[in-house]
Amino acid sequence: MIKAVIDTNVLVSALSSRSVYHWLIEALLDEQFQMFVTDEILLEYDEVLSSKYAPSVANNFLIALKELPNVSFTHIYFRWDLIADKDDNKFVDCYVASGANYLVTHDTHFNVLRSLPFPKVDVMKIDEFRLILEEKNDRDYPGKKI
Repeated sequence: MIKAVIDTNVLVSALSSRSVYHWLIEALLDEQFQMFVTDEILLEYDEVLSSKYAPSVANNFLIALKELPNVSFTHIYFRWDLIADKDDNKFVDCYVASGANYLVTHDTHFNVLRSLPFPKVDVMKIDEFRLILEEKNDRDYPGKKI
């Protein structure tokens, strides 16, 4: 199964059913990939979602997220401190600790990770992630679309 860490900006942009990125939430609910989170990431999700949506919407989404069988909690034992935006290092730490395949983000300051020899972090935009999920689905379930 594809394993990913999803930055808050991607999750927020995908939550609305009217969003062009809502396919990400549907793919998550469909268990098309495994998502890794930490307590720190969940706190940021809560804070940002609560500021953009009604608190009940944010709370219900987070409750559902915690219950999904393909959402895994990761414990961070080492802080890599690899990017300038210190607040976003939690996503890199989660990626490394979980052994995820991809870190999905809209933020360009994560691009510095592409040039690091170690640890190798595969950073991509949401559209690139969709292509990877579609390729996997084409192999595993011919004809099924995201």
